[in-house]
Amino acid sequence: MTIPLAQAHYIFGVQQGVSGNINYLDEQTVLFPSGNQFVRFNIDQKQQKFIAGSEKCSGMSAVAISPNRRYIAIAEEGEKPQITIWDLVHDQSRKRKVLIVPDLEADGFVSVAFSPDSKYLIAQSRHPDWLLVLWSWEKAKLMAQLRTSSMATFPIYQVSFNPRDNTQICVTGNQIFKLFRYTDGNLKQFGYTKSEPQNFLCHSWVSEERVVVGTSTGRLLMFENGEIKLDFPATLATGLVAEPASSRLNIMESNTGEDTDEAIRHDVTAIVAYSKGFACSCLVGTVHMFEKGEDKDFYKKVRVIKIAADPCNADPLQPKKQMIMSLCISPSEEILTASTDRSQLYTVSLSSTDLGKGDEGQFDPLTYTYHSQEVTGLDVCIRKPLIATCSLDCSIRIWNFETTVLELYKVFQEEAYSIAIHPSGLYILVGFSDKLRLMNLLIDDIRIFKEFTIRGCRECAFSHGGHLFAAVHGTVIQIYSATTFENVANLKGHNGKIRSIRWSADDIKLISSGVDGAVYEWSTSAAKRVNENVLKSCAYSSVTVSPNGRQTFAVGSDKTIKEITESTILRTVDTGVEMMEIEMSHSGRMLFCGSITGALRSIKFPLSEAGDYNEHFGHSLEITKMKITFDDQYLVTVSVDACVMIWKISDTEGRGAKRDKEATYAEEILITKSDLEEKNQLMSELKTRVEELKMENEYQLRLKDMNYNEKIKELTEKFIQEMENLKTKNQVLKTEKDKEVAKHEEEVAEVIDRHSRDMQDSESTNNQKLMLEYEKYQELQVKSQRMQEDYERQLQESDEAKEQALEELTEYYETKLEEKTTLYEQSNHEMRQQHKEYEETKRQIEEDADREILDVKNKYERRLRDEIEMNMRLKGESGIMRKKFNSLNKEIDAKNDDIKQMQAEKTKLEAVIKSLDKDIHGLKKEIQERDETIQDKEKRIYDLKKKNQELEKFKFVLDYKIKELKKQIEPRENDIKMMKEQIQEMESELERFHKQNTTLELNISELKQKLRSTDKEYQRERQRVRDSEAVNKRMKIDIHNCVGLIQDPKQLKESIRELFEQHVQDDYTETSASKDMDIQKEYARQREHLERSVQSLRKKMAVDTEIHRVENVKVMQENNALIKEINDLRRELKTDRTMIHDLEMAIKVMKPGKNVEIDPKQNAENIEKVRRCNFEEEAPRIIEMQKGEIKRLREELVQVQSGSRRTPPNGRLPPMVATT
Repeated sequence: MTIPLAQAHYIFGVQQGVSGNINYLDEQTVLFPSGNQFVRFNIDQKQQKFIAGSEKCSGMSAVAISPNRRYIAIAEEGEKPQITIWDLVHDQSRKRKVLIVPDLEADGFVSVAFSPDSKYLIAQSRHPDWLLVLWSWEKAKLMAQLRTSSMATFPIYQVSFNPRDNTQICVTGNQIFKLFRYTDGNLKQFGYTKSEPQNFLCHSWVSEERVVVGTSTGRLLMFENGEIKLDFPATLATGLVAEPASSRLNIMESNTGEDTDEAIRHDVTAIVAYSKGFACSCLVGTVHMFEKGEDKDFYKKVRVIKIAADPCNADPLQPKKQMIMSLCISPSEEILTASTDRSQLYTVSLSSTDLGKGDEGQFDPLTYTYHSQEVTGLDVCIRKPLIATCSLDCSIRIWNFETTVLELYKVFQEEAYSIAIHPSGLYILVGFSDKLRLMNLLIDDIRIFKEFTIRGCRECAFSHGGHLFAAVHGTVIQIYSATTFENVANLKGHNGKIRSIRWSADDIKLISSGVDGAVYEWSTSAAKRVNENVLKSCAYSSVTVSPNGRQTFAVGSDKTIKEITESTILRTVDTGVEMMEIEMSHSGRMLFCGSITGALRSIKFPLSEAGDYNEHFGHSLEITKMKITFDDQYLVTVSVDACVMIWKISDTEGRGAKRDKEATYAEEILITKSDLEEKNQLMSELKTRVEELKMENEYQLRLKDMNYNEKIKELTEKFIQEMENLKTKNQVLKTEKDKEVAKHEEEVAEVIDRHSRDMQDSESTNNQKLMLEYEKYQELQVKSQRMQEDYERQLQESDEAKEQALEELTEYYETKLEEKTTLYEQSNHEMRQQHKEYEETKRQIEEDADREILDVKNKYERRLRDEIEMNMRLKGESGIMRKKFNSLNKEIDAKNDDIKQMQAEKTKLEAVIKSLDKDIHGLKKEIQERDETIQDKEKRIYDLKKKNQELEKFKFVLDYKIKELKKQIEPRENDIKMMKEQIQEMESELERFHKQNTTLELNISELKQKLRSTDKEYQRERQRVRDSEAVNKRMKIDIHNCVGLIQDPKQLKESIRELFEQHVQDDYTETSASKDMDIQKEYARQREHLERSVQSLRKKMAVDTEIHRVENVKVMQENNALIKEINDLRRELKTDRTMIHDLEMAIKVMKPGKNVEIDPKQNAENIEKVRRCNFEEEAPRIIEMQKGEIKRLREELVQVQSGSRRTPPNGRLPPMVATT
């Protein structure tokens, strides 16, 4: 009887909701929480070491690493929250201190932080206390505490120390930004802010006095001693500089708040500072990098980094929608790491080489992508070291438990509830929300090849032999064949949901358990229930079976482990906690359970009444599935916390399963034939292309070296000549400028005279216009008087009409008033009656109130006595506190003595500083001397830059000539495009003719078959007629012979009898006619059936031809694209050669002081000389290439001749080969 051992080996996943959940220990080691463990992950070696969480706590809420990277503080939540300090110097981390706040009502801490010298720790508790607590953690001494928020609606998010000052603390939260200083044993607020209250989500110190704070409106505020120095949006365009707060406020007033309305949609969720500036996360999946400008008061946005798309996701852009919750920079400031709200870790390089690649960078996964929601399914392969998991995040992942890598994963659109992997490791069975799907595990993909109509399958499992698989459909277990996919059996018996199914080792039995309290043992061959045990008071959650299949172990809601044999419960072991999963090793020596709290229990086996066990804390939430590998080396657990954890297991003697050394894991992989052919073809094409490019590049490089050397000589001469020409041009331009200035002055004088004349003309015209407008005004005034008289007359008429209407309304309302008075008297009578009832109820209520007042008076008198007693007790405690105060005064005196000693040391250090100042003065002199040498070198650099600028001008002239040459090439390219379009039209016509030929051939074959069948029927009918004619002829001859015996009656009688026996047979009855009719009907029915089947086949063939046509079109398009690419490359090569030749000729023409006429013979001789230089080296290689090309063309010619009279077997056209 032994208790098996379990040790954490590896964990896949990251814990969500932990403040500061990503940190660097050094350049190779990353720290992050996972489940109820804290992981030390080595990036290079891919190894993990663990810091286990406390047993009494339910999880982690905040993490902080000390500035010297020696200690880490982990805040754990629970009924009594605590902060544990671990020493990270050793490989196996050591626990140094556990800090607890007495009388704390909160269940955890929001944020923790170390002081710059790593001696102090500050922590912020949750609601309802919101206590800010300061410790000297090495002494476990509580230095001070303070309430930072008074309401649950104004939570605190982050606290931190000033990076240069142990006594200065920053606190941010919803409408809270406070700076505290520790003085005289208390935390006192200073630097009160004058800004409007906002939701401050995060902050980071960028200098000794400045703090950058991120808000929920997407803005970044730079505070200095409580005053806002900068206020700018995090989504600032790259390259812009952040504006000062004052100028931004003026802009906001003028723009009426448009900028703020847009920024409200974005949260700044994390900020991290480094030596050059800071990085912050704003918008989904985006980090913005800011660096200090030349003026250190401003910051410039230099880069945007986004999460890359995921090709394995049904929606590749889905990963970009994650929110980055935490940021961390490595100690060398070369790597930025981020954690997201979907439990993923991403990293990006910040080195100068990578920064130069563009303004926008991309995050890559730190290791692999993990599950982000509850893991619902788990299975382990027999033939391969693979683990298959599925989750509510719609992803399926295949892990390797030996190499601890993610082999394969894919994200679907539906949630996955269960998964089973085939023993061969080539297939998986997954229960989605809509269907049960059987999938192939290919080399780089997971593909569906069979679907079963089982919605929301929560449990499925392959048999150990792999020939069968079972799936739960509601309350029925369906067993299918893994080869024919037929439903072999349906096992009915459960009345509630089935929570667990297990195959026995020999696949003869299947054990199931459900929430209806039933554990059934089924015979898979007979599809019958063999054994059963029903306990309705217990809802079973998991079941396992021993290797021999005799014992069944089950756990459920009654917090016990039950051992069941042949329908009877042999033993019950109380666990004290509800167990969700149970698993037994294949050797039958180890038993493990997973609890609802996330703890793993290794149970003493065989079971005893005491139920001895060891408990291991790996997950922070409920364990959903457990599996042991086939070699009994590892135990795999998955949980609601989205983590997959691998445990190394053995019994107490350290023995695992004895594995056969010769039996290794299978290495076969699954790949489709089309994928393999495509990859092989691509590899061969790329190899040939690489070889060709190598040869071409080598040849071109040699030619270019020779040409460039000649060009440089010519260009230098030309450059000198052009400089002289420019000087002469400059003098000519100066003289022209003087002439233009004089001319301009004359023109200005003429314009001034013309302008004065125009002014006089315009004044006279305007006076005339004013007179006309005045006359019009007088006419309009007369019209307005007339209109006023008309309106007064209309008003009198309307007043008379109103008086008549008023008289009519008064008569109508007087009648109504009389009716209302009668109703009023009735209501007064009812009111008196209700008043009497009210007086009676009032009297009764007053009596009840007097009685209650007496009771309350007695109650508060008792409470007053209790308060007096408590006051006496508190007076005694105050005396004790006075004694403590006296002792503290003594300690203060001792501290004052220490201060005096420190002042003496200070005087010594000041003397040392004076000597160091002298050294600094000498070094400054050396620096001045070196500055003078640097200035001399800068002058030389300036001269070289001038020369470089002159060469660039010359380069510009050459570029212009190259552009002109390219313009001459464009008409030829247009002709080539026209020819390509004609080729495409001809190919489409050819394809159409192929289709018509195939349809005509099918029609001809059908008509030939019909003709053959009609010929056969015709031959049968002719044979039948011949047979009947022969019979008739024989009968006539026999009758004629009988007629000859008409004189002899006896012989006539015998001959007629013989005739009857010969020609009239027994089977010739009336039934024969009916049989013939049945045969004809059967023939007609079969013929009709065959014709219908032919029609259906024709339809299928039409669909298949359409599919093949689409594939042919795709192949044709690919061929065209490849041909186009080849032709472009050849054209570019040809144009480059012609350009080089033309440039050579142009350079010769433009030589200074020479008008050289180009002789074509001389030019050809020069080109021939260049070719001869390299011909001896390149000749063998060119000959080999030509031989290979001739051989390939001969093979193609043979294939064309052999296959010219038959169509291709796949129905596709051969690829087009371009010729130049």
